[in-house]
Amino acid sequence: MKPSTNDESGRIPEWRDVDAATFRNEIVPRYRPAVLRGLVEQWPAVQRARTSFQSIGQYLSAFDKGGAVDLIIMPPHVHGRLFYSDDMRGFNFSRSKVSIGEVSDKLLRYAKFEKRPALAVQSALIADCLPGFSNENRLAILDESVPPRIWLGNAVTTPAHFDESNNVACVVSGTRRFTLFPPEQIANLYIGPLGHAPTGTPISLVSLANPDFERFPRFREALASALVAELEPGDAIYIPTLWWHHVQSLAKYNVLINYWWKGHVGAASSDTALNCLLHCLLTLKHLPAEHRRVWKTIFDHYVFSASPESVEHIPPYVRGILGEISPELAKQVKAFLVSQLQR
Repeated sequence: MKPSTNDESGRIPEWRDVDAATFRNEIVPRYRPAVLRGLVEQWPAVQRARTSFQSIGQYLSAFDKGGAVDLIIMPPHVHGRLFYSDDMRGFNFSRSKVSIGEVSDKLLRYAKFEKRPALAVQSALIADCLPGFSNENRLAILDESVPPRIWLGNAVTTPAHFDESNNVACVVSGTRRFTLFPPEQIANLYIGPLGHAPTGTPISLVSLANPDFERFPRFREALASALVAELEPGDAIYIPTLWWHHVQSLAKYNVLINYWWKGHVGAASSDTALNCLLHCLLTLKHLPAEHRRVWKTIFDHYVFSASPESVEHIPPYVRGILGEISPELAKQVKAFLVSQLQR
């Protein structure tokens, strides 16, 4: 189905009745985010969540076999914003290991209080903590090899960040507000340290709820490009790889199931380009400007603007890393890189 809105209005385009073919052939190739209304509205988990928070809590606990998950705990005064400590040397939360059932019980108890700690389980593999859940709640538009993960908590805000994987995120319980920024807005988002962030990847230092435009004046330009959507139980969102996304969980009991994959739909890889960026900063950043311009040309030739014609003059059997990269070749190159880094 064609999208019912376009993103020129600041709203993310919305699709309904999306099947696997539509998702793969029409939505993913656009490299634009998409709201998938009602995508998982038939899930038993969503039906329980629409009944009450207690009902979805009982449903999750029924699958809990005691597997430990990483729980983030923030004090009431930070208002659920996942962030750094005041001096940015640490973070504004603590961690503990508990089961999903224990987290659910805490959320239901804390819901009775106005000034409550913010709790968040983020990106826990469902196969490890809720075995059997996926058998009853399947995402038909993706290959079953893509593992689902659960995000469970109360009112929590995750600052704008990017993922190196494509993402389909399905709201089961509560309301979530997504604010997305195109990748090219990086200069206007005031990104924090690369190797030291409260999330898995670097975050924007700007508070979306209360932006300090004196300190972050270019953030106004980022806001002009922002796309926003609110999702209710049963709705999902597709976030293409490297799109910045700011996520607010707005209810007292929020559940989201997400699926990450790299490359084509169903592909999986643990490789991270962020490591490449870190190494480039180590080796290229401090070179003279004229040298950096040459390396930019070289990277462009071999990576960013690479074409088959660029290696036609080399026999296929000796192209090495410039040709088809087999798993065995990839393993050999990684081993070589490790040996070089350890010298």
